[in-house]
Amino acid sequence: MKKVTLAIGLYVGILSGAYGQYDETKFIFKNKKTETTNKNSMPTSSKEYKLSSKPEAESGFRTLKLEEVNFVSAYYNQDGNHSAVTGGVGTEKLIDFANSIDLKLSFTDKKGRKHSIIGEAAIDYYSSASSDKIDPRSVSSASMSDVHFYPTLSWSRKDDKKHNSVGASFSYSTEWDYQSYGGNLSFSKSSKDNNTELSVKLGAFFDTWSVILPYEVRPDGYGSGAEGDQNIDYKRRNSYNLSIGVSQIIDKRLQVMAVVEPSYQEGLLSTPYHRVYFTDGTLKVEKLPGTRAKLPVGLRASYFLGDRFIIRSFYRYYQDNWGMKAHTISVEVPVKITSFVSVTPHYRFNSQTAVDYFAPINSHKLTETYYTSDFDISDFRSAFWGAGVRIAPPDGVLGIKHWNTAELRYGHYNRSNGMVAHIITLSAKFK
Repeated sequence: MKKVTLAIGLYVGILSGAYGQYDETKFIFKNKKTETTNKNSMPTSSKEYKLSSKPEAESGFRTLKLEEVNFVSAYYNQDGNHSAVTGGVGTEKLIDFANSIDLKLSFTDKKGRKHSIIGEAAIDYYSSASSDKIDPRSVSSASMSDVHFYPTLSWSRKDDKKHNSVGASFSYSTEWDYQSYGGNLSFSKSSKDNNTELSVKLGAFFDTWSVILPYEVRPDGYGSGAEGDQNIDYKRRNSYNLSIGVSQIIDKRLQVMAVVEPSYQEGLLSTPYHRVYFTDGTLKVEKLPGTRAKLPVGLRASYFLGDRFIIRSFYRYYQDNWGMKAHTISVEVPVKITSFVSVTPHYRFNSQTAVDYFAPINSHKLTETYYTSDFDISDFRSAFWGAGVRIAPPDGVLGIKHWNTAELRYGHYNRSNGMVAHIITLSAKFK
């Protein structure tokens, strides 16, 4: 459901800089010393010589190894007074507990290309007071709480000789009112000196939504959508995404990246249990166009300010054919306190205009073709700020050799229309 998508968006965004329609493309500084190979170099020890002289027969899955394991756990809560379920007024209170684990495996094939396989499983439990208002007559409805499960399997192959990489991923997601299948194909190509890189990603997601209606407008015999009650309609929603990025190392301190990410959606793009109240008091459910085209364009820059500071900045302009325009700017400054402790304050600001079809409660006219009172797509400004603490002791966290890093982050989100959210995440990496 939409509010849980917001919760998950903030949860993912605090870890990878991605949030809803403003998700940001990650990139990392390349170290030319480790990216290039000196063909004339010789082993410095007999042990190194033996390792580098392994027969080709030991390539492929015979060399499959576990590189790292990552755990992430998060707690998120939000509140506000503009729930779309009750027509743009009423509680937006939601609590979400999210956990994920991913395993990264790798092997080298006979041509010396590195293959990486990542399996990720994420699950979260939420409790939503706003979605429970779909049918307030019941003490507790199926929408009040639910478990969201979303595994992903991805593969990539890097060829250092040809300076390129290819990849593919498959994902699945299920919640009380929808199921989704999706996938991505990716390709990147670097220059011979690894200073410039072009990356392309193509994705598609195919969703099936349960058409759950507020109890007041359900036809006779129409189901509630609760477990075991299947007498309801189902609609599709398809999304197609393209991402094109170019990154450039300007010098040893500065790298920039430009990215354009057009996307197109079709199908049921409105949420059928969102109520809309008209000027004469008439009640209907939200109705939005069946297609939507989005065009975000972003620019990212990272600057090494000495050995202890890095400045990571991002700007994005967004517009779509529903009339929304948005500007997003963010900055993150990792500060190294000691050789294995760093602190990362972060801040993101967003300003957006409302879609053409938005109006608050009791403001829509019956002559309108499309209508919504969802404040998520209204005019507002928002800020997301906080900080993280990361430790990576040379002997492992708590003396555990393979516990490579641990990080604790806090984020605070607030909107000009009164919505407030908090998120705490704890992550651990084992290598």
